Amino acid sequence: MADSQVASQGSSLRRLVPRIFSRAPRVNDLDNLIRTVRANHPRGDLPVIEHAYRIAREKHEGQFRQSGEPYITHPLAVAQILADLGLGPRAVAAALLHDTVEDTGYALTELTEEFGDEVAMLVDGVTKLDKVKYGESAQAETVRKMIVAMSKDIRVLLIKLADRLHNARTWGFVPPEKAARKAKETLEIYAPLANRLGIQTIKSELEDLSFAVLHPKIYAEISSLIAQRTPQREKYLQQVIEAIDLDLHELRIRGKVFGRPKQLYSVYQKMVVRGREFDDIYDLIGIRVLVNSVRDCYAVLGAIHARWTPLPGRFKDYIATPKFNLYQSLHTTVIGPSGRTVEIQIRTHEMHQQAEFGVAAHWMYKERMNGGKVDTRKTDADMAWLAHISDWQAETADPSEFLDSLRFEIGAKEVYVFTPKGRVIGLPSGATPVDFAYAVHTEIGHRTMGAKVNGRLVPLESELRSGDVVEVFTSKNPDAGPSQDWLSFVKSTRARNKIRGWFTKERREEAIEQGKESIARAMRKQNLPLQRLMSQGSVAEVARQLRYEDVSALYAAVGEGHVSTQSVIEKVTALVAAEPDTSTGAIRLPAHASTREARASDSGILVRGAADILVKLARCCTPVPGDDIVGFVTRGSGVSVHRADCVNVKALGGDSERFVEVEWAPTTKSVFRVQIQVEALDRSGLLSDVTRVLSEHHVNILSATVTTTDERLALSRFVFEMGDSVHLDRILNAVRRIDAVYDVYRVTSS
Repeated sequence: MADSQVASQGSSLRRLVPRIFSRAPRVNDLDNLIRTVRANHPRGDLPVIEHAYRIAREKHEGQFRQSGEPYITHPLAVAQILADLGLGPRAVAAALLHDTVEDTGYALTELTEEFGDEVAMLVDGVTKLDKVKYGESAQAETVRKMIVAMSKDIRVLLIKLADRLHNARTWGFVPPEKAARKAKETLEIYAPLANRLGIQTIKSELEDLSFAVLHPKIYAEISSLIAQRTPQREKYLQQVIEAIDLDLHELRIRGKVFGRPKQLYSVYQKMVVRGREFDDIYDLIGIRVLVNSVRDCYAVLGAIHARWTPLPGRFKDYIATPKFNLYQSLHTTVIGPSGRTVEIQIRTHEMHQQAEFGVAAHWMYKERMNGGKVDTRKTDADMAWLAHISDWQAETADPSEFLDSLRFEIGAKEVYVFTPKGRVIGLPSGATPVDFAYAVHTEIGHRTMGAKVNGRLVPLESELRSGDVVEVFTSKNPDAGPSQDWLSFVKSTRARNKIRGWFTKERREEAIEQGKESIARAMRKQNLPLQRLMSQGSVAEVARQLRYEDVSALYAAVGEGHVSTQSVIEKVTALVAAEPDTSTGAIRLPAHASTREARASDSGILVRGAADILVKLARCCTPVPGDDIVGFVTRGSGVSVHRADCVNVKALGGDSERFVEVEWAPTTKSVFRVQIQVEALDRSGLLSDVTRVLSEHHVNILSATVTTTDERLALSRFVFEMGDSVHLDRILNAVRRIDAVYDVYRVTSS
């Protein structure tokens, strides 16, 4: 993008969305910060905030934001957001210091000495990992690190959300491409996390700011439409509010009634995802009623239903059964004056505080009750989903798969079902009894053989609905295990990981035994001294050479067909021959092996009439053993070997005197380049599933290209190296079994 285009886009965005170009408000100074913390925590340790501010100002001296302001304005703004949420002095101090370890020479050990383990842990939890060390996976691993830290102390995530919110408010000062990338990440990860914590104030602002960056023209259009209709809407709102006020007066209930503000991103989502017209969405009037007690909530609900007709199926009682993020309220939709639909929320003042600030309000309450101290070792049962996320992140090794799973886990809608004893279990929408079983306990999941929902026997793939009572039957057979078919219908990341883990472990044990037996059988067949070869450390050394973790991993690779038995035997005998046993003498290698090594190059090609000539396999057609091949003498680069049907060979047909006869003579050191194309229906997590299967088959991926067509078809092309082309069919079959993959084949020309 040219500089003029960037400037034009920036000025257009500045005009449309002025608030994302705001500098840090001057009210966010230290005095205001301390006043806010003192109001919420009168007995709090305020000197720690002053000390943290002095250190942060000193360490960030000379650093500036892209807006041109001194860098200290950012940690001050982040600390102010946390103080407004009601967090205590130590969390606010950590917010002031949150960038010092990452952006200055201030070491974490120094910070620990000055501020203690609690503040240091909070700062470390939000510190990014080194991009140089972690490469492309740095972002995913940084998020993983934050997930682990927040499972121990939720304030880590609150600091990160406040950090992201202030950065979002100043996205107008960063290049449009970077702002768009950050906005997309915010919508996928951080806004859903804020929703999970019930912090609607941060969630709504993050969504609107990200929406403004990603779709500035649509944002401006919706904002304009809302502004045009505001006068009529306000008039109707006042009519509804007066009617509800009259009901409160007759019931002698003290309460507050007001209109619910419309979130621009929410309007956009309903228009795009649900295909609704703007007028239909905007005509939906939202009213909120705040009262003093739960008893008053239900009394007001009865009065409203007596005045206006409620819509069937639109009543939700989140007071009796709160949401996963501690949210409580009564929701109902009625046909109001003039036949227009009105949405009404009824809650207590405490519930409203919880709805706006979520876990932050919960945390503030705990700190107040404990005189400013919190036992971070105890995990709230309310935040059990954090423990689940922490569990499955440990089971998901691939960084891209981890991010895909996290997006699904935090963004998925939930259903709430009950155990026979009345315990509530939260599951992703579309979950089945198998998901339920794994949510209760891993062993129960593995042994599940049947299920009852609301007292009736149902198939294991049945979809559960909120309010269902679920009971699972387990097998008493000690060898019972999950079915491979379950992977096609389970919805939760936990269940999917546990099932895959079970099969991986089971297959590995079988493969180890098969590999051992295969090597022993081949050695006996070749009359090699089995005891001597296997008793020395040669097998372990071969495993290290082939980059396997240990001997068991090597045996498993042989059993699964990733490494040939003969190549392992040749490497072991070569090692033992190099270090002869003085008591028994050296072992002589089989004659055919040494002769072949002398004749064939590492490329696996024998050129007739020339033993020592440079040979390379052409990248245009990537030939492998078994293909019909021809050799072409290049100028200064030896012999280039092509498939006989390669288009480049046909183009060179006029140069017949430069063609030479070649034949396959692969050695144990030969490596072949293979190119495959995977065709699938596009879905979340597809790329990570394909790369996981390839890595499980121990192939070295050199490059990958992925494109998605307008018909939502994903076309992926992978180039990788493998030592034995015999196993290509095994790899293709494994990829073909991946969900949504409808074809996979080897590509033999560019």
